[in-house]
Amino acid sequence: MSNKIACFGEILWDVLPTGKQPGGAPFNVAVHLHQLGQSVDLISRVGDDDLGSELLDFVASKGLRTDYVQLGKTHLTGVVKANVDDANEVTYKIVQPVAWDYIQYDAELEKLVEQAEVFVFGSLAARQAGTRETLYRLLEHAKFKVFDVNMRPPHYHKEVVKYLLEKANLVKMNHHELAEIMAWFGEETDRPTAMRWLATRFDLQAVCVTCGADGALLWTNDQLYRASGVWVEVKDTIGSGDSFLAALLKGWLAGQEPSEMLRFACATGALVATHQGATPAFTETDVQELLATQAV
Repeated sequence: MSNKIACFGEILWDVLPTGKQPGGAPFNVAVHLHQLGQSVDLISRVGDDDLGSELLDFVASKGLRTDYVQLGKTHLTGVVKANVDDANEVTYKIVQPVAWDYIQYDAELEKLVEQAEVFVFGSLAARQAGTRETLYRLLEHAKFKVFDVNMRPPHYHKEVVKYLLEKANLVKMNHHELAEIMAWFGEETDRPTAMRWLATRFDLQAVCVTCGADGALLWTNDQLYRASGVWVEVKDTIGSGDSFLAALLKGWLAGQEPSEMLRFACATGALVATHQGATPAFTETDVQELLATQAV
C-alpha cells in the first residue's frame, strides 16, 4: 500500500429497482483506490440506525477502516433514489437532510488530512452548512486538493463551486459540468480552450474532463492529453466516474506519463460500467486485460 489519501463526503444507499446498493462518490472513490493498492481513509457520517450499521459493515467488508465515519444520533443515514432507465445517463433523487450533511470537525480529522498526500472532495457534501464548514476548515490543512465537481441539481450553489475551484489543485468534471461552469463566467465552452482557461484562472495543476463513451481529456503542464473511450457492454454507469478518478490518482501519484494514466483511467471506468452497482471488485490486472483487448 502507498500514498495515504483521505476522501471526504457522502456515503449512502443508492436505491435501484433491483434493491439498494452502497454508494456516494467519495466512498466509491475510496473503495476503488483501495482496490488499486492505495492507502485510503473515508471521512463521512451515517445515522445510528440499521441502514448506517449495514453501511459500516460494507465499508469494512471492502477493506476500509471506519475510524473516520462518524455516527450521528439526530439524522438518518443517507438514501438516494437512482433512475437507471437510461443505463448511460443515470439520474438521482437525493434525500435531505441526512447524516452526511452534518460531518463534525475535530482534531482527529485535522490530523488525518494534514498527514494525507491527497485530499479528495466534491460539491455534493457542501450542500448544507454543517458539512460545508467542516470541509472548508479541512481544506486549509490539505497538501494536495482534488475537487471531484460532481454537481447534482439542485444540490449545489455557484459560489460554493467557485470557492472549491479556488482551493483545488486538480479538478475532475464531466463535459456537461464543464459547459455549465464556463457559462457562469461567460467564457468559451470549446473543451480544450475551456480547460486551459480554468487551469489559468484557478491556478490548477490539472483539469480532467470525462466525455462518457468518447473518453476523456486532461490538461496539465500546459498540454492537452486525450484518451478515446474503451468499448464495453454497459450494464450501468453508476460508479464509473468514481473509479476513473481513483485510477487517475493512482497514476498521478506514481508519476505516470499523462496519456498513460488517462488511458488506464478510461479503461477502469469502462470496466466498472460492465457491472451493476458502483463498487464491483476488480484488480489492476483486470483493467490491463481490458486494455489489451482494445489493442487487438
